[in-house]
Amino acid sequence: MTLLSKLLFRLTPDADGAGVDAHSDRPPGQRREWVDGVKQGLLIGAVAAGVMLAWPTVRHHFSPVTSALAGAPLANIPTLAMAEPVRLADFKNEPSSVDAQYVANWVTDSRDNGKLPFVIIDKKNTQVFLFDSSGVLMGATPVLMGRAVGDDSVEGIGGRPMNQIRDEEKTTPAGRFVGEPGRNLTGEDVVWVDYHAAVSMHRVRIVDPKERRLERLASPVASERRISYGCVNMPVAFFENVLKPVFDKSYGVVYVLPEVKQVQAVFTTAYDASARRTTVASAN
Repeated sequence: MTLLSKLLFRLTPDADGAGVDAHSDRPPGQRREWVDGVKQGLLIGAVAAGVMLAWPTVRHHFSPVTSALAGAPLANIPTLAMAEPVRLADFKNEPSSVDAQYVANWVTDSRDNGKLPFVIIDKKNTQVFLFDSSGVLMGATPVLMGRAVGDDSVEGIGGRPMNQIRDEEKTTPAGRFVGEPGRNLTGEDVVWVDYHAAVSMHRVRIVDPKERRLERLASPVASERRISYGCVNMPVAFFENVLKPVFDKSYGVVYVLPEVKQVQAVFTTAYDASARRTTVASAN
């Protein structure tokens, strides 16, 4: 007879509930409850011991994921349960280029804009997109852009008289800027993009009637809208009713897309919305 069997035998009550152990000073009813409790405890302990002994075999056969990750560095183990949903910019069916969608999705998903509204300026297509802080489109419009093709401003151009700026220097610089409301030298209210290069977003101006800026702004051909010194000229109604009210309340982040360089080179990101969607979908 095993030790467990002997112990259970000694603790087995007789017909009166007094039990074999006659040394107990408990009444018969309490002795029965005490004996039953001890028996249950012993049984649970025996089952637990069996599970512990059998666990290595169970884990080997039924936990291939655990076996595969055994010994792997913590950084290499995917936290699938912690995968966040992909946040994509909402263009509200507004036509937009692949580059504009790429940057808008990256900004929205990574929260590069923090809690600020943001603007995407697409130089290739001479378009502006204004988004709220969560990446929902607030408005879009064609605009006039710098006459010259290029992604960098000439050093010191912001301090030079306009009549000394050559046509090949009239570029709208690409990059990430913090836009803020202000006034130019003539007292006109603008939204500064690159203050040091004197580049801003403002109402369309009739500087020289020969430039036909209003006609160019209405043209469906993007190349027709390359005429400014570098600033972003937009319809008066859009500036006053859409853009200005947003920047009067807050700063905003302005992303000017490149037209010569690669988008990833300018914004130093390898973000891939499609890959993010696939990763999150597989994690969930």
